[in-house]
Amino acid sequence: MSSSPSGSLSETANKAMSPTGTSPLSPSDGPYQYLSHSFLLVHKLSCRVNCHVTYIMTCYISELSLCKEPQLPQSPAVLDIPQVVKDYIREARTHMSQTCQDIGEGHSLTSHYVDMQVSQREIHRSGKNTNKCADKELVFIGNTNRQKGSLGQIFEGSKGDKPILLLGNAGMGKTTLIRKLCFDWSRDSIPQFDFVFVLDSKALTLTESTYSLQTLLLNLSSFAPSCTDPDAVYAQILAAPKRVLIIFDGFDGLRDYEILLQTQEKDLITSFQKDSKAQNYTVKRLYSAILQKVLLPGCTLLLSTRPRGAASQLLRRVDSFLEVCGFTPTDVETYMSQYFTDPALRSSALDRLKSCSYLHLLCWNPSLCRLVCLVLEQTKSLVALPRTLTGLCHQVLRLKMELDRNSTNSPAEAQAQISLQSVEETQTQISSNTQRKRRYSKTQTKSRVQVRSRPQSTRRAKWQKKEEIEVDGEEMESVEREADRTEQTELLIQLSSLAWDGVKASSSILTTVVSAKLKAFGLRTGFFLSHPLKTKPVVSSGEEEGGEREDKEEIGEQKKKEGRGKRWRTDIENADSSDDRIMLWANPFLQSYLAGVHLALSRTVSERSFLQTLLFQSGQKGRRRPQREELELTQRFAIGLLFHTRTELQGLHLYPETAFRDMVRSKQALVTKHLEGLSHGDLSSAQVLEACHYVYETSFIHGNGSRDSGGTRLLTHLASNLPEVLTFHGVSLNPPDVFIVQNVLSRGGTEGRSFCLDVEDSGINVSGLQALVGLSNINTYRACIADVITLWEQLEQSGEEGLLQGAVSKLKIDPLKATQVCHIEHLAKLVNIHTHRRLSDR
Repeated sequence: MSSSPSGSLSETANKAMSPTGTSPLSPSDGPYQYLSHSFLLVHKLSCRVNCHVTYIMTCYISELSLCKEPQLPQSPAVLDIPQVVKDYIREARTHMSQTCQDIGEGHSLTSHYVDMQVSQREIHRSGKNTNKCADKELVFIGNTNRQKGSLGQIFEGSKGDKPILLLGNAGMGKTTLIRKLCFDWSRDSIPQFDFVFVLDSKALTLTESTYSLQTLLLNLSSFAPSCTDPDAVYAQILAAPKRVLIIFDGFDGLRDYEILLQTQEKDLITSFQKDSKAQNYTVKRLYSAILQKVLLPGCTLLLSTRPRGAASQLLRRVDSFLEVCGFTPTDVETYMSQYFTDPALRSSALDRLKSCSYLHLLCWNPSLCRLVCLVLEQTKSLVALPRTLTGLCHQVLRLKMELDRNSTNSPAEAQAQISLQSVEETQTQISSNTQRKRRYSKTQTKSRVQVRSRPQSTRRAKWQKKEEIEVDGEEMESVEREADRTEQTELLIQLSSLAWDGVKASSSILTTVVSAKLKAFGLRTGFFLSHPLKTKPVVSSGEEEGGEREDKEEIGEQKKKEGRGKRWRTDIENADSSDDRIMLWANPFLQSYLAGVHLALSRTVSERSFLQTLLFQSGQKGRRRPQREELELTQRFAIGLLFHTRTELQGLHLYPETAFRDMVRSKQALVTKHLEGLSHGDLSSAQVLEACHYVYETSFIHGNGSRDSGGTRLLTHLASNLPEVLTFHGVSLNPPDVFIVQNVLSRGGTEGRSFCLDVEDSGINVSGLQALVGLSNINTYRACIADVITLWEQLEQSGEEGLLQGAVSKLKIDPLKATQVCHIEHLAKLVNIHTHRRLSDR
């Protein structure tokens, strides 16, 4: 074997392993006397840190230069903007300021927007040839290392040569952020752009019609106003593309997005460059030409997408990644203060939320935070809050159904009451006429007692008839209510089938033709959202676009209170009156929940089909690539529903009780057998995390927090069979994920298990790191060194000496696995801590 070159990391490490020169630690050194032997290695490496930093930086810069693509041609010089174009820009800002206010469910940016941060994500080259730009992967860096900033800082330092990617899981508020970005532009907060165009992938890819680039930008973009002189505006766009921002909202929703990234044919490129105004192309070809900078070279592109799927395809072409950070605990309180205007109600809701840790952590996701607020608003303080994600969505469904019954039954009840009163009046009139005839037919010789008894018997008969009518009315109302519930259940079953079709197709768009009744039900309950599909030609500002201007003005002027009560009526009217609208699922979590209802509770899904839809299998299949987020959520909901209390599932099926019970028990046994039969050592880190979610959804099924025996059995089995070295390296761990992992590891402690934990490059926040490291059955842990130092500082400042001692003594590092420049810099900080036995030089 060849020896390591002089001065290399390996040589330095070998020398550091020698026990010579190490001095014993003094008890007076404080908690840092518990630094492991790895820190002695770091100390020996300290003399080499600077040279290695320089070496890594040199290699990194060299790789960047090798991956550097040919520079794009310079954009034409910026011309003086004609007055007609200035008028259009002014009108576009005003129009966008109005239309971007609406963020759904009667909420507006002004009243309900919380300014979330975005953080910088890194990409690293991987593979055999690290000089190839195609070999890239996303890296979850430590929470402390993330460069966080506000929305307005997205474009700072951007040269416009490559797109900017905005990442965020389902419900994280990417579309809301884009609306806020457009709103800020309308207020002149982003002065580097004269034009902002938002291209909605959901709507534009449904048509195969052909358009010019001018039509695409000035007519089909989401917030474009009418234009009096489109030719002049388009000429200005071509003259100064660097002053143009194009936003692709929901890039992962594009069909066959891989095709958009393929190199265009030479003939097609020539055609694009010849005259993009006169030539018409499909939307997909126009998208592809814009993405590859064949059209509008020099413009700035912002693409929003989820981390999986489209993001991996874009790594070769994007070097700037931003991720939506989600709500902090302070953001949650800010949102709730905007949602609950009554101070007493707000205080009560916040206290209830803090009493349920998992529900509080779920509010990290803005979409889930809105659902939590709905539950807190509509339930009384004595009602137990849901303890699982399945329980939360099930509670939201029940509330929506109850509100829908109340809104639809009120007219029926009023009509029934009118009918009841009419019957009573008729009976009273008949009784009165009968009495009148009897009085005329009787003789005047009757006794005084008989005359007195006649009114008494008449009143008695009248009350008896009235009671009979009331009983009949109550029975009628009961029958009507039961019929309404049955019809509602039938509609829910249809919705769940549509939701499952959407999840399988990875789409939130309803492509199947639905009945008018189902459409009205979906809009009324807030499951559906009516979305405008702009396909009409450009018209002047003085003309009407088939009611489109009215729709936009209505959205802009809509009040908060009016929005909650009337928005579904407006959506129904729009959906019925215009063919240029599409139906979308309004909430990704509720879509996945309803899909889970179909998967778990429908008898049309056989046990074999159900088993095949589970996320992972044993053996070699256990290492297949991660699945889409919406499918994972659906599988999680399906398993949670099977272990839910059956009495609460009555409104989700129409089967006889015995048949329904047998079906649930059979699928429940199937899930139990499958999860207990997994070989956990063959599962990837992401699959281990999902298994923890599965088990948690089966555990806490009761409102009082008590556990079902089946769920407890699965939790114990999982905690007893997890590998001792548990790694989540490179897997994103958000706050709810950390809670789930902590729950399983805690259970493992009661079973006598201990673990070595690796959460490096997982993006775990410092509070989550403290929760995991603080477990008594964690022997060692690896994490981002910057986060570890931050944790130590917080524990030292709070005076938690015991936790600090454990956090220091359990840390395990491997200096030879440093892959980033920041890793070397953090090692130098550890050297300083090891040398001075304190966190700072003070």
